[in-house]
Amino acid sequence: MVHTCVEKTSSCIGTIWLVLITVVIMLSGCKVTDDEAQMFENNHVEHMDKNFFEFLKMRLFGDEEWADPANQAHLVPTTSINQSMLDNPGQALQVSWLGHSTFLIQYQGLNILTDPVFSERASPVPFAGPMRYTPVAMNIDSLPAIDYVIISHNHYDHLDTESIKVLNKGARFMVPEAMGDYFQDLGVDENNIYELAWWQHEKFDGIGITATPSQHWSARSLFDRNNTHWASWALEFDDKKIWFAGDTGYNRFDFTTIGEKFNGFDLALIPIGAYAPRSFMKLYHVNVDEAIQIHRDINASLSVGMHWGTFPLTAEPVMEPKQWLERKQAELTRPFITMAIGATLIL
Repeated sequence: MVHTCVEKTSSCIGTIWLVLITVVIMLSGCKVTDDEAQMFENNHVEHMDKNFFEFLKMRLFGDEEWADPANQAHLVPTTSINQSMLDNPGQALQVSWLGHSTFLIQYQGLNILTDPVFSERASPVPFAGPMRYTPVAMNIDSLPAIDYVIISHNHYDHLDTESIKVLNKGARFMVPEAMGDYFQDLGVDENNIYELAWWQHEKFDGIGITATPSQHWSARSLFDRNNTHWASWALEFDDKKIWFAGDTGYNRFDFTTIGEKFNGFDLALIPIGAYAPRSFMKLYHVNVDEAIQIHRDINASLSVGMHWGTFPLTAEPVMEPKQWLERKQAELTRPFITMAIGATLIL
C-alpha cells in the first residue's frame, strides 16, 4: 500500500520542510560541481546507489513507518553537566557526551571536541530542518578552552558552521582530505587546519592523531557530493588510545585493519543510531549489531554508543538503539555502553 501525505500527516509535515530545505540546499553556495572536483570513494563500496531525491521519494511515498520522536524524547537519558568537572578535570581520562556525535575528551591537560554541533537544527538554515528533540547538553560558551576539534565529515549533523565560528579561538582543527578550504572560508587560520588523508598521522605535544577509514559519503549541497572525504580518527596518548568512528557503514576489512594497526583501543566512540530503513541506510550507517562487530573488530576495551537520541534523522524509534544494545550485553566479553546526554565518564 502506498501511504500518502494525508495518511501520514505528522511525518509529512517534516517532509514538507524537507522539500523546502532541498530548495535552500540547491541554492546554497558551493564552489565546485562534481565534474570539477576530486571525487572520493569508499574502500569497499563500488558506488553510491542512493541519492537525495530517492530519499525524498521514500519519505513521501514509502511504506516505512517513521517514529515520532516528540512522543519518546522524554525517555532519552539526560543529566546536568558537572561544570566543575569539566573546568577542573583530574588526571584520569574524562569523556563527556554532549549529544549525537559530540564528545568532550579531556586527558593530560588537553581538551578535545569531536564533531561539535551546538545549534538547535542540523541544517543549513536556522528555521527548518532536523531539530533537536533533546536539549543541547551545555552552552558552547561554557566549554573549557579547546585544543583540538576533530571533524569526521561535512554533513550538517556533524559539521555546524556556527559552532566552528565560536570555537575558532586558537584550536587546531583536524579535518578529512579536501575540507581545509571550508574552514579557511570561516576564518580559521590555515596554520590551525590539519587536513589528513586516510592513514596520515600528525604528532603533537602529548598526542598523536591519525585519520583512519570509514564507510560513508559527504555533501553540503546537491552539487558537491563526495567532493570532500570522510574519516574516523585514532587519538594516541602516552598510555591511552581512543578511536572516534564518526559516521559509517560496516565492512570487516577497514575495521579489522584499524584494530590490527593500533593493537586495540582503550575507548571507542561508535554510532548506534540512524540506521532505518535498512534498504536505504545500510551501506553508510551501521545498526547496533554492526556497531558491536566494529567494537570487536577494532579490539576496543570499552565502547560508547553515539549518534542517537538527539536529532530526528531516520525511521527507527528513538529508544530502539539503546534497548537493542542492552539486549546484546550478555553476548559481549568487553563492555559496550550508552551514556546519558550530559554525563561524564571517567576511565
